[in-house]
Amino acid sequence: MLRKVTFDPEVFFNILLPPIIFHAGYSLKKRHFFRNLGSILAYAFLGTAVSCFIIGNLMYGVVKLMKVVGQLSDKFYYTDCLFFGAIISATDPVTVLAIFNELHADVDLYALLFGESVLNDAVAIVLSSSIVAYQPAGLNTHAFDAAAFFKSVGIFLGIFSGSFTMGAVTGVVTALVTKFTKLHCFPLLETALFFLMSWSTFLLAEACGFTGVVAVLFCGITQAHYTYNNLSVESRSRTKQLFEVLHFLAENFIFSYMGLALFTFQKHVFSPVFIIGAFVAIFLGRAAHIYPLSFFLNLGRRHKIGWNFQHMMMFSGLRGAMAFALAIRDTASYARQMMFTTTLLIVFFTVWIIGGGTTPMLSWLNIRVGVEEPSEEDQNEQRWQYIRVGVDPDQDPPPNNDSFQVLQGDGPDSATGNRTKQESAWIFRLWYSFDHNYLKPILTHSGPPLTTTLPAWCGLLARCLTSPQVYDGILQPGPIQNTQAASSLLPKPRRR
Repeated sequence: MLRKVTFDPEVFFNILLPPIIFHAGYSLKKRHFFRNLGSILAYAFLGTAVSCFIIGNLMYGVVKLMKVVGQLSDKFYYTDCLFFGAIISATDPVTVLAIFNELHADVDLYALLFGESVLNDAVAIVLSSSIVAYQPAGLNTHAFDAAAFFKSVGIFLGIFSGSFTMGAVTGVVTALVTKFTKLHCFPLLETALFFLMSWSTFLLAEACGFTGVVAVLFCGITQAHYTYNNLSVESRSRTKQLFEVLHFLAENFIFSYMGLALFTFQKHVFSPVFIIGAFVAIFLGRAAHIYPLSFFLNLGRRHKIGWNFQHMMMFSGLRGAMAFALAIRDTASYARQMMFTTTLLIVFFTVWIIGGGTTPMLSWLNIRVGVEEPSEEDQNEQRWQYIRVGVDPDQDPPPNNDSFQVLQGDGPDSATGNRTKQESAWIFRLWYSFDHNYLKPILTHSGPPLTTTLPAWCGLLARCLTSPQVYDGILQPGPIQNTQAASSLLPKPRRR
């Protein structure tokens, strides 16, 4: 009976995790994500690495203490401690973000937490794989070896960049297929092809030796940015709802199985010293990368990350499905069994205690919540931000029946359009210009005609790649303009 209720860990990575990660990229709110792009990258990459090494070194001290007091029954190496630091650094604040979305919390704080958690999962997976690949030469396979260390760094960079490239290329290919074919005339076939192309990204990356989760994440971001604009109205609705359902089912199954694994896993290793040390280590590791990084980031930010935001980010460092999946993937050794048991307890504690205390913490830190949705009359008079999957900052559509998600404006302290441009990271401004002038016209039916942005000697290629809809769009008012206001500015025809 225990064997029948024991789940194959590989099913998590091959079946359950891809829709969760893809949905995270596909539902990304790009305006606020890219406005905080530099901070998100710093928290996700540098912060995860700092957290990993701090937790790993603290846990190595705990292991030495356990050996002195006689509570260590088998070998526990320094690389095992670093591996534990990598998997437990994967934050998954699903509960917190759900409450943020329900209460309409500050959009910048939401973007920082969401962006960090999405990229943080990808970094944690590749970092744990690089630590496993660390194998020094010689008899002592667990001593420090500079050559093996730099090899692991190279593996990390190679796997991450290869997975990123594969995911982005698959998204670009899907965008080209949906643009230059008549798939939009067959919405069901279009939805099926979109789903299969997205899932094949994961399988293709795993087959090539890369990380499928990283590939499918960036595939989702690329699909939302380009392919979504080429889909028919029916396919947009179907793909959005399909991945929402798959994400919901997979995540609930994983959390349900966590509770089951606490009682059915047959090789639990409960060590009070290791468990208490792990809780202290993750607290210190989280604090060591949130507060120092925020201090340095604020030196270059116009819109500072306030102390209340930093405290909330510190508080919201939950551990969830990703840490559990990484821990259960290998439970063969004594060290891995102890790490799995401790990870399970940490996930339960953070989800119950921190997830349940999110609303009181928001009130205590005076973080703005409860921004009401404007009425239809106010929508026509005020400039609110309507963020829809696949819609760029310069393409904020007016609300209609097929809008999937409405995100309220930044409030009285913001000038929506100007602030977005001023607060955006400089790297985003460069990327946005290149994307708007070249990539969007090539891959979608929007943007300026390539005949106006490419050199004159590329005229034939520009005419072939630019769709007729782009030329038609020049004569029509932009999507962020009010339709009635735009029509009122046009000259009225005179009767003869």
